[in-house]
Amino acid sequence: MIFAVWIPLLVPFLAVPAARRLAEALPPRPAAWLLAVASTGLALCSAAALGLLALAGALRLPFVAALGHLVSPLDEVPGALALPAACAATALLALCGLALIRTARRQLGEVRAARRSLAPATGELAVVRDPSPYAYALPGRPDRIVVTTGMLRALEPAEREALFAHERAHLRGRHHLFLAAAELAAHLHPSLRSLRAPLEYALERCADEAAARAVGDRRLAARAIGRAALAGRAGAPAVPRAALAVAAGPVPRRVAALLDRRPAAPFRSRGARLVAAALLACLCASAVSAVEAAADLHGGIETAQGED
Repeated sequence: MIFAVWIPLLVPFLAVPAARRLAEALPPRPAAWLLAVASTGLALCSAAALGLLALAGALRLPFVAALGHLVSPLDEVPGALALPAACAATALLALCGLALIRTARRQLGEVRAARRSLAPATGELAVVRDPSPYAYALPGRPDRIVVTTGMLRALEPAEREALFAHERAHLRGRHHLFLAAAELAAHLHPSLRSLRAPLEYALERCADEAAARAVGDRRLAARAIGRAALAGRAGAPAVPRAALAVAAGPVPRRVAALLDRRPAAPFRSRGARLVAAALLACLCASAVSAVEAAADLHGGIETAQGED
């Protein structure tokens, strides 16, 4: 355990750059899934490693050892390292837990406040009388597409349909859950914070492609996104972090991607294949190391309990 338990804490520093680079080479939907799964998996493994360190140190305390029916000292982690590591791991887990609770409560509160500000649900579309042009997808029961009169006036009828299709794709794809998972994972390991921006971009690209398919015109979808983003610069109120707005992310890059009709070939280059292999190796190493550390600690507890 002494070596395996540290691997899940160190692997994210190598895996995150690989995930970001690989996501750039993938189509939007696979890229979003890759980033969400990678961030969640790495976060869970690192949290498990901290929990194992905390438990190993706690079992060296007499009253905890008595609760665990230990008849001999636990020697999975050296005594000089066990208690300091356990104290640090416990403090980090407590801070992470508080941050997770605070973030979850804030996100839920923002969504509830936004829903209370709308008129009672009479359909999917919620039009707000506001000259400030903005629009976003608001998850809930039912899902709502929030758009202001200012945004409607800024777009032509065909562009409005592209805008609605974009926001509808966010709601149908449950993209807010991807973002929520990435933000919560970022609280469990600092390196995972840099995955939120590329994930948000990948989700916006997913919605862009869905809007282009819905209206049957990639140029129209690109024009709608560009005009909505330019209009939104006039100043929009803060929207819930769990919601996704059409003007989010690097809009010029999104528009360029819509106008680029070349088919994606993500694994044609040797470099992309090597990055994919490196990321897969990192994820496997993190998961296997966490399981191995847990198994070693379990075996050490059985030995300390006097079991054969």
